[in-house]
Amino acid sequence: MNPELVFSVTNIAALAAWVVLVCYPLRREPIVLAARGFAAALSVVYVVLLARGLSEGGAPDFTTLAGVSALFAQPEHAVLGWTHYLAFDLWVGTWAVEEAARRRLPYLLVLPCLALTFLVGPVGLVGFLGLCAGWRLRSAERA
Repeated sequence: MNPELVFSVTNIAALAAWVVLVCYPLRREPIVLAARGFAAALSVVYVVLLARGLSEGGAPDFTTLAGVSALFAQPEHAVLGWTHYLAFDLWVGTWAVEEAARRRLPYLLVLPCLALTFLVGPVGLVGFLGLCAGWRLRSAERA
């Protein structure tokens, strides 16, 4: 399997899923389900790449920074790690959209969190959690 090809295909798939997810106000449930389907597909690609990598090279060394650095220096392993990020960030984005709807957060406030999740995953998650906490406080003050 060509790592460059896998990298390109997974990037395009993830970007397409994020575009679909950002279209949330149009129809929430089908959009979230479609984005979740993309995240699940990326996860399957990850499992296949991981199984292939383990069968060819044995267990990686995640116990030291040198071991992780050596692992990601190989294109096959770098694309494996990148696919991991793409799948998890997209899944977090779908969760945020569902949670925002459940909490009745204005979607325009959620969009920056989605953009941050797409670009720098944990920053978007922290932003969304902060938005939820702030919204809860605002709601409590109004009651």
